[in-house]
Amino acid sequence: MRRREFIAWLGAAAWPLVARAQQPAMPVIGYIGGAPQTGEKAFLKGRAEEAFLKGLAEAGYVEGRNVAIEYRWVETRNERLSGIVSDLVGRRVAVIAVVISTAAALAAKAATQTIPIVFRIGGDPVASGLVPSLARPRGNVMGVTTLGGEQGPKRLQLLLEMLPTDAAVALLTNPTNANAVRERDEIQAAARLLGVRLVIFNATTTDDIKAAFAGFVAQRIGGFMTAAEPLFFANSDVIITLAARHAIPAIYSGRNFFDAGGLMIYASDLNEGHRWTGVYTGRVLNGEKPADLPVQQSTKVELALNLKVAKALGITFPLPLLARADEVIE
Repeated sequence: MRRREFIAWLGAAAWPLVARAQQPAMPVIGYIGGAPQTGEKAFLKGRAEEAFLKGLAEAGYVEGRNVAIEYRWVETRNERLSGIVSDLVGRRVAVIAVVISTAAALAAKAATQTIPIVFRIGGDPVASGLVPSLARPRGNVMGVTTLGGEQGPKRLQLLLEMLPTDAAVALLTNPTNANAVRERDEIQAAARLLGVRLVIFNATTTDDIKAAFAGFVAQRIGGFMTAAEPLFFANSDVIITLAARHAIPAIYSGRNFFDAGGLMIYASDLNEGHRWTGVYTGRVLNGEKPADLPVQQSTKVELALNLKVAKALGITFPLPLLARADEVIE
């Protein structure tokens, strides 16, 4: 090959490398979720992430094609939040999507005032200090909330339809979660109006959850409820197993309990909330400012009943309850 031909060939071969180097870098999303990709708690990765990616695609972004995602998992260990958020901020991600808890969203807000933060929480973002207003969030923080202050009292009413009139009811809650505390207060007020004996059981660890069931038996609890709390979501398999072992009817606060074999749920449709989080994340990547995006309120709630579990517990769902259910498993 002649020298001139070799130089021409070398230039042609190098061109694709130069072209790739000149292409703009793919934006990176920092995703903070509840559980790892594999293992017994994979529901948080599966359902939540699938819905998030669906919403992201609606905004024009597909993972691996025109956007990258750095996944981080809290696994109910809030002491990890500071390190997780600091790592993502240090990587200069384009946006941080927080889909696990108010505590995680607050940690992200405390870590950066410049990187956009899109949250999905189950409480009131104004009361928790995330945003000053739902309509005008300002700053770099916005997102989606499943506002449902009436859900706790409604769960109590639904559970009572399953129980004898003199039955005592337990509420499993986490006193360190401000949203769960507000929910507890609402349920206590409803129980007083209904004349129901409500016993509160606090749990901040898996061992506390197990100990609570011993308390259920000692207090002769007729049925129990779970607060909307990440610790309980991550331990749904433990709770469902203990409820079956002690034959105690229960109504749960999340879809994952039902998928794990729970008796009944009355809960926000988290898939809808996670999808909206993906949509808003994509809109931020498209250049919209968080301050201009009002907090989206996801209000869809589902009532689901499991007849197989009811039969195993020796109870029967009242016909009016069955008629109101969005889903019934035979």
